[in-house]
Amino acid sequence: MHIDEEYFKSDEFKELLEKYMESTENGSSLFMDVDEMVDLADYFNWKGKDKEADDVIDYALYLYPDAALPNVFKARRALEKKDYAKARAYAEQIGNHDDPDYHYLIAEIMICEGNINGADCYLVEYGKTIDPDEQDDFLRDCANLFIDYNVRNKALEWIIRCHEDKSEDYRDLLGRALLTQGYYTEAERIFNELLDKHPFSTDYWNALASAQIMGSAYSDAITSSEYAIAINPKDSEGFVNKANALYHLENYEEAAKYYQRYAEMEPDDESALLYQGACLVNIGRNKEAVKLLERALKLAPESSQYLPQICQDLALAYGMCHRVKSAMDMLDKTKNMSCDHIDMLVMRGYILLYNQHVEEAEEVFNEAVRRSGNSPAVMLAVITTFLDTHYLGICYDMLKEFLTMTQKNYPEFTGGNAYMALCCYDLNLTYEFMKYLQIAVERNPEEARLALSWLFPEEMPVSEYVNYMENKLGEGR
Repeated sequence: MHIDEEYFKSDEFKELLEKYMESTENGSSLFMDVDEMVDLADYFNWKGKDKEADDVIDYALYLYPDAALPNVFKARRALEKKDYAKARAYAEQIGNHDDPDYHYLIAEIMICEGNINGADCYLVEYGKTIDPDEQDDFLRDCANLFIDYNVRNKALEWIIRCHEDKSEDYRDLLGRALLTQGYYTEAERIFNELLDKHPFSTDYWNALASAQIMGSAYSDAITSSEYAIAINPKDSEGFVNKANALYHLENYEEAAKYYQRYAEMEPDDESALLYQGACLVNIGRNKEAVKLLERALKLAPESSQYLPQICQDLALAYGMCHRVKSAMDMLDKTKNMSCDHIDMLVMRGYILLYNQHVEEAEEVFNEAVRRSGNSPAVMLAVITTFLDTHYLGICYDMLKEFLTMTQKNYPEFTGGNAYMALCCYDLNLTYEFMKYLQIAVERNPEEARLALSWLFPEEMPVSEYVNYMENKLGEGR
């Protein structure tokens, strides 16, 4: 939900806040209309002061029990806890069911329940009652609603129905809609333009950081998130953006610290514990990771989108601690979940292989490949588990056979050469390493970056890998 940061910085709001704080400290009553009380609650919510926000809204409902905005606020609190019945009860407390906020809330509840098309149809029908001169405002409000819940396609569908204008609200909305559709460069340009006019907007800095993360400009995203944090040190989104960027740069130790800070601000968000735990697994602190991931599992509701990943990462952490049975039991939990079950099989095989249960691992891998329809991507995922677990000779032979097979039967498949280069590097096969490095850079530069970037200076373009390594190896002769 978008926050009017500019208003919070205005003299008008500062005066309202000061009067309210004085009244609460003195225990005296202060007359405020319902909009002013909701503004105060939004401000406290933005600052992470949940109790203060709830206190204001509870008082607002005491004075104005059927007012729309306080009931919307409480309904959203219920939605955060997946309590849809309570959210609908607050919606029904709104006295005027012709109020636009009532209709937006009903659609929002439907989105949270997973009924995206129902919410879309509901808003289309409601839109037929909107005056023509208010249509653009209505369309922007609908687009905002879908953006807030990261519903791809729908947000852009609503915004493109607007008559294009140059207003900041429109450009903000267009930037967010483009972001959800994968147009990261275009979104980044829009948010940079908005920041030229509003350099102290944490909302825009965070939107820019999100666009940069999705566009793989991770160092830029760190800078943007640091601006957001500097402006508002209690801005949880700034911390999670910085953590995500650090994670993508494989700076897991620093990323874990920022996920921890985010978790302290958002204690009910299981994803904070999940990603903090994933960072710790990546740096070998597996026992600590187990504790965090067990907490994430306990915190996550059954409807959590993160539940399969929590189970998978916890299984991996158990496996790294040689708790094989616990790992297998955890993966068993995912059998009835909506997730990539073939990926879960590959993880099962990896854990068995890591713990030297080679024959069992091979049976699981064979099942994964069979169930995938002999997918080259799944075959490669299986082969790389042998590389990760240092069965280098086996991995080399498998990759040789795999690359020959894919060249013949799947010429469009470009994966595997970077991992062959890495395997050859570990086996000190210099000539073959350079051969496969060059093929990987030409055919699949993204795989080359993922598999081999640790061999090269930070942020070196993949296109320079071959020349750099030729020079480095030449110096060693």
